[in-house]
Amino acid sequence: MEAKVLRACWKWRNHPPGHEGGGARADAEVLLNAAGRRLLAGLCGVVEEVLARALPSWAVEDAKLRAGAGDPVGLWRTGGAVAGPVAFGCRLCAARRTGAAVRVVRYAPRWERVCVRHGRWLLDADADQPLEHLDLRGLPEVVAAQRRWASVGRRAVRGGAGPERVFALARAVVARWWEQAFGWERETVWPRRLHLVAGGDAGGDLERWRVVGRDAVVFPEVVAVAEALLDPAMAELVWVDSGAGRPRALPVDGLFCRRLGERLRRAWLGPLAAADHGGPLIAWMGRVIRLRRSVGGPPRYDNDPWWLRQEHQAATMAGQLRVLGKEKKAPGSGTMWRAAVPAEQRMLITSTLDSVQEQLLQLRGVHSGPTADVARRLLRGLGHSAGLIENAWKRTALAAVNGGVPLEEMARWVDMPVEVLREMLTADGHEAGG
Repeated sequence: MEAKVLRACWKWRNHPPGHEGGGARADAEVLLNAAGRRLLAGLCGVVEEVLARALPSWAVEDAKLRAGAGDPVGLWRTGGAVAGPVAFGCRLCAARRTGAAVRVVRYAPRWERVCVRHGRWLLDADADQPLEHLDLRGLPEVVAAQRRWASVGRRAVRGGAGPERVFALARAVVARWWEQAFGWERETVWPRRLHLVAGGDAGGDLERWRVVGRDAVVFPEVVAVAEALLDPAMAELVWVDSGAGRPRALPVDGLFCRRLGERLRRAWLGPLAAADHGGPLIAWMGRVIRLRRSVGGPPRYDNDPWWLRQEHQAATMAGQLRVLGKEKKAPGSGTMWRAAVPAEQRMLITSTLDSVQEQLLQLRGVHSGPTADVARRLLRGLGHSAGLIENAWKRTALAAVNGGVPLEEMARWVDMPVEVLREMLTADGHEAGG
């Protein structure tokens, strides 16, 4: 049956979900009422009990399905809102089983994205981009990492932590490093992998490939970090670094971060990770320490090692591509600066701007203190805010230029002469546009 003919068997309460730029979503999911489920079982000749095991959305209810209970009713939803992350399936595996080389999608956690048989990384199906998979035939370490995750997941279960929580935390830690890696001169593994998954050279569209290829490129490190965070010996190093019974600030050359860098075969990474205050790794270390000092206390979110703050969660491919698309439509507009600045810097800049705005209102009404004093406070606040924003802008611009964006194009985006932009980016001793 044609899809259009098949859909006519149900009464639909809404339209299929689509992307912002138009086009149907690959991760569109269907919910059916009881009559609709009976109809589907009759059409395909498979009993409902089997379909319930095969289809995660089978028993999901929705208030919109209750009206007209006697009629077969259908409702469209996105897969992620129904049963979790949705990925493309391997077409070669589908053809091998069914004889039809068609596009398939499946619910799959992020640690099961490798088709081992065909050496493919299966991409998220919720993003508005044409690729279904990345070629891993030159990256056996990514395939091996998925095999290694099986034992890591079992260890998480034995330790009382859900594998999905451990993986989410490790992924957030490594995704944060990924964003910082533009400035890591000694990082050579990730650029090599990124070029390989991009077909040999990601330079032509580096920004997009950094988004599309990130999860595949960093997957071995995510598994290694998850393994380290579950290791009691590593947690003991955190306790030693904290001073054990004599509390002290975590040192930059601490044993835990040093050992973590060694486990990732990046001995130079330890001090960088230890100095990244405000990130998910330091937050995890703090909870491990608080949990150790409050032995026997009631569990709370602030001493739950696997609790991940919302601002620390790794951005999805779909979200990053939307930001990238908006920035390309309105380059240099400044409307997307929050997406390029780390969470703690966003909070600091926003707080400072709010404070300056309040002082500006005071200046207009002269409600408190002499006008000169209010003006001086306003100027100090504006100067501080301008410095924060300029530093964040410089880092973003420098990363873009060194990442492959021509200096002339960047200058056009920000409406600035090339010579002035080059002088600004090299004022701190960096080399731009090399």
